[in-house]
Order: sequence, then structure tokens, then C-alpha cells
Amino acid sequence: MTSRITLYRSSTAAGRLRKVYQRPFAAAQHFKCNYSHSSADKRCQEPDAIEAQLDFRKFLDILRYDNDLAEINDEVDPHLEVGAIVRRVSEVNDKAPLFNNVKGTRNGLWRMFGNAASLRQDEVERFGRVARNLGLPPKSSWKEISDRFMSWKKAAPLPPKVLQTGPCKQNKMFGDEINLEDLPAPYLHEGDGGKYLQTYGIHVLQTPDKSWTNWSIFRGMVHDQKHLVCLVGSGQHNSIIRDKWIENGSNEMPWALALGVPPIASIVASMPVPEGVSESEYIGAVTGKPLDMVKCELSDLLVPANSEVVLEGTMSFTKKGPEGPFGDYLALVFDNEQKMGPLFQVEAITYRDNPILPISCPGNIVDESVSASICSIQERRTILTPPQFGAAHHSSASSS
Repeated sequence: MTSRITLYRSSTAAGRLRKVYQRPFAAAQHFKCNYSHSSADKRCQEPDAIEAQLDFRKFLDILRYDNDLAEINDEVDPHLEVGAIVRRVSEVNDKAPLFNNVKGTRNGLWRMFGNAASLRQDEVERFGRVARNLGLPPKSSWKEISDRFMSWKKAAPLPPKVLQTGPCKQNKMFGDEINLEDLPAPYLHEGDGGKYLQTYGIHVLQTPDKSWTNWSIFRGMVHDQKHLVCLVGSGQHNSIIRDKWIENGSNEMPWALALGVPPIASIVASMPVPEGVSESEYIGAVTGKPLDMVKCELSDLLVPANSEVVLEGTMSFTKKGPEGPFGDYLALVFDNEQKMGPLFQVEAITYRDNPILPISCPGNIVDESVSASICSIQERRTILTPPQFGAAHHSSASSS
């Protein structure tokens, strides 16, 4: 078995990181928020932490308030360059990058954001970015973060609130308007099998009787103009739902992919929520507030109303394509990792104005894939039979 070390280890990547970060970092040094100012200075108003866990844009606002967001306006290339910068940020615990000028943007699609749950340099706020995903103060300890994950045991499931429309419906594309190969999907590691549009969004699948909707995070690579090919593991929740459709005689099922979702939704989608429990109700239990959702254009699936981008279509049970290889958490790309995966046909794309594509670029720890995995392990150790939700079961979302 052979492997390639990923690009971000090169000195070129480190130099590029310094170059693109220099101006936003210098600007941040010149702005020191005076907390005695009146609320008229909007830059000094702390965003609502509870709201920030439920809205991706507000999450970015609170990172900006924490001086933990680097907005990069220089043009960056989604081919290796974005991935190199994101990996370097993870390795040196720097500010989360928001790429406002991505080469190849089409119809406003899209800006990019990385390192949603990586660590910070400040020892006091080491886990601050993870905490902000959960509505917690930036100085929260890992125990306080773990306790947050456990808090759902004491709360009853709370169904989402279904709205008529939402920000994710501001723009719409259908049919021949869609060409995934024209979009700036990132090629993250040298040696990857293709461009990975999906690394940090949530797949939405539902049983035929609509009694259970599952959210999960698993990677998705651009296959052609209209299809993604994804890594779907056997025995996971997505495959359990797939098998129910197959038992009904179907050769495909409705599917949606929501990108740039509420931060807590991304975290919950990676947790071992019990089989049969819908993640949207879990979020309501944790936050005490129903999650705002909207119905998809082409199916009855529900997605977070404030999602940045939503892809809609079907998951095929018969059509497959080569998926991988993809750089893993050991910072390696295995040449013989490529496997056949199911094709996901994209028939509609809806998105916010000036949308943002969140990405995860696995490599040497610590990054959001590791943070979520650690929390997931902690929960499996602690929970045997959670009240209200039944027996604990591994979520289908742990691979990305």
C-alpha cells in the first residue's frame, strides 16, 4: 500500500498562508474593541451565542467578534490552494479562514469557509471555536463542552418549525442550468480522486413512511455535470434507510444535501443519535428551541431554512461510480483507496445570496473531523440508554 503526503506540508503553502493572512491580521491588530462603548458601535456588540449555534452567518459574526475569523479577499484557487491554507490553519491553530474571492465562482457560487471546529492558539480559549458551535462561551472547558453534548438526556424531543420559505430559497437553479463541473468545488489534497464539493454539509434522507429523517455527514465527489459520487458505509443510518426503500421495490430515493447549516446541526449530524431519532428533534431538545426548516423544491424533505446552499435530487441504488481516494486524518492519501460508490443526481440547487461553502480538509490533528469524533466517542462512553430516545446507536455521520 502506497501513500502520498498531502500538499499542505510544502513551504509554498506556508508562505501563501502568511501572504493571504497578512492584511486581515494586520487590520485586526489595529482594531481593539472598547467594551465600555455604547451599543451604537455594532462592531463591539457581542452576537447572541445561542442564536449563533442556530445560524451559520451569525456563527461567523461571533467568530469575527472573537477576533477568530480571517476574511481573505485575495483570489484563492480551489485547486489545492484552499486546502493547503485550511490544513495549515489547523496545524498552527490560527483564525478560521473565510475566502471571499474564490477563483472560478459562477452565479455567485460560492465563497468558502474552513476550520469550523479547529482549536485556537490562546490556551484560555483553546476550545473556543468548538464552544461557539454549541452556544457556549469561548472560555468553556472541554468538560463543559462534553456536558453540553450530554444535556439532551434531560430534555424531550422538540420537532422543528416548518416555514413557508427561508434564506436558502433566495436563488434557484434547475435541470440544464446545473453543471457541477463548472462550480469551484475544491480539490483539497494532492492525490485525491477528484473535487470534493461535499465535506462538511449534511445529507438528508428519509424512510419511505416518513417516520424517520436522518442527517449525516459523508464525503461527496463531483462525478460529472449532474452527479456526485459519495462514500456510503454499510450498517450506517443512511444505508439502513436505503435498504428500507429497496425492500419497497425502489431503485432510488429522494435526497438533499444542505451546506452551510446551523453549526449545531453539523455537530449533531456527526453524533451517535439513536436509530429512528431525527436529528432536527435532537437539536430542539438540546437548544430548547425548534429549528426553522423549509420543504425542498422537489420532495417533501425538510432542510434548515437558513442553509447557505441546498442540493436536491435522488440517491441511486443501481448507478455507481469511482469514489476516492481522499486524504485522511493521518495526512495521507492511499492510492488504492478508490471504491465504487452510489451516484447522487442533482436536479435542483437553491442558495442564499452570496453563499458560503463550508469545507473540511482532514489531515494531522486537530480539525473539525477530529473534534466531532472525540465528542462522539465521549458520548458513546457515557450513554447506554438515553431517556426519550431509546438505545444509543452509532450515527451514520462519522465519516467525512
